[in-house]
Amino acid sequence: MTVDRRRLFAALAALAGAAGTATAASPVLARRAQQAGPQPQGDTLPSGGAAPRAVIDGAALGLRPNASEDQSKALQRAIDRAATARAVLQLAPGRYCAGELKLPPHAVIAGVAGATHITLAAGASLISAAGGEYIRLSGLILDGADLPLPLQSGLIHVAQVRSLRIVDCDIINCGGNGIALEAVDGEVAGNTISAADAAIFSLDARGLKISGNHVRGAGNNGILVWRSAPGDDGTLVVDNRIENIANRTGGSGQYGNAVNVFRADNVIVRGNRIGNAAFSAVRGNTASNLQIVGNTCTALGEVALYAEYGFEGAVIANNVVDGAAIGISVTNFNRGGRLAVVQGNLIRNLVARRPAGTDPNDASGIGIGVEADTVVSGNVVENATHAGIAAGWGPYLRDVAISANIVRGAAYGIAVSLAPGAGASVIADNLISGARRGAIVGMEWQKPVTGDLATDGAAARYAQLSISGNRVR
Repeated sequence: MTVDRRRLFAALAALAGAAGTATAASPVLARRAQQAGPQPQGDTLPSGGAAPRAVIDGAALGLRPNASEDQSKALQRAIDRAATARAVLQLAPGRYCAGELKLPPHAVIAGVAGATHITLAAGASLISAAGGEYIRLSGLILDGADLPLPLQSGLIHVAQVRSLRIVDCDIINCGGNGIALEAVDGEVAGNTISAADAAIFSLDARGLKISGNHVRGAGNNGILVWRSAPGDDGTLVVDNRIENIANRTGGSGQYGNAVNVFRADNVIVRGNRIGNAAFSAVRGNTASNLQIVGNTCTALGEVALYAEYGFEGAVIANNVVDGAAIGISVTNFNRGGRLAVVQGNLIRNLVARRPAGTDPNDASGIGIGVEADTVVSGNVVENATHAGIAAGWGPYLRDVAISANIVRGAAYGIAVSLAPGAGASVIADNLISGARRGAIVGMEWQKPVTGDLATDGAAARYAQLSISGNRVR
């Protein structure tokens, strides 16, 4: 995958952000707050048992739901006053028209879920924040009105914020990114998002959790976890539902992914339900110690689960993949990609993107493909038009162990590279059923160069291979 550096450096140069969250307060608390006036209170989220925040009713500050005019100035005054008082700004149900709202430290805006609707009037973002802490948004419909956004922007745009929370919001009709984050720690949870570009774009996170969101369509990517240079990130992408991810911009893998992790180490992608992405369900590029665990992925246009380029360390375990060109690929040993465990995955219905023989470099129709320093164990692969499991690509093969897998209904059960320079493999105790062109076959690139190596003694003349205990039927 080549990276669109223009997009990355534009994001680095111009990210300036926004967002927050809070819990909706009761009408009784709102009336008391109006009577008493805003009183500074402790924040509920820092440790130490501070008292709940006071609540300020937006109507008391001149905000009028369903007014036809742009209320940006009135909203900004209300946001600033509530933040200064360390209070929650409670917005009544209805529609508000605004743009370029800035969130200062301690800004908290709460609405009535499904009923408080803020629509973008104009500007590079609807809500942004640059610096600060304890910013929260909750219970809001944030509507981009399909207005185009600058390339580096997001409808909600947050930079350099500590303890951010965006929860239980509907973020819709975004003419660019939905949520854009830079150098943020906190949580984005329980939101529903649709966007013309990426639903959530995080750059250089400092401790971020993206959980329980529903991405209902994106023009280019679902969730991006990127860093400007390789390094520790540690973002958790867990329990999200991500579907209908297109590839409007094109390219060779930069776009069209449900989850894309780039240069970000120690990221966990777990328990997500992913369906109908133009390219990958989860794509890790130069992402070391990446864990892709327990995801259910269907209807992918290219590689479903990917660890590529200069990574060291990947665990791809206990996932379900149904429908892709390649189920799992651990690749680019030529670029330093190495060291992985591929275990306990259920992979089925892998279909070549082009008719057989039309492109000798097309390695699709493979269940699991690996190259270097990798264990492939306990997986079940069914219905691969090319190979159930492929070890190596030309000379790019080193120290691969393939054991205790079940492969059913592939053209080649297990394909292992015997090209000049290819390294060692152990293939043991696998069950291979219905392999149409051979259970275990040596390959030079895409070309088969041996008979069936599962036959007793057939592999003896290849010193780099150890083949034993496999059951073929």
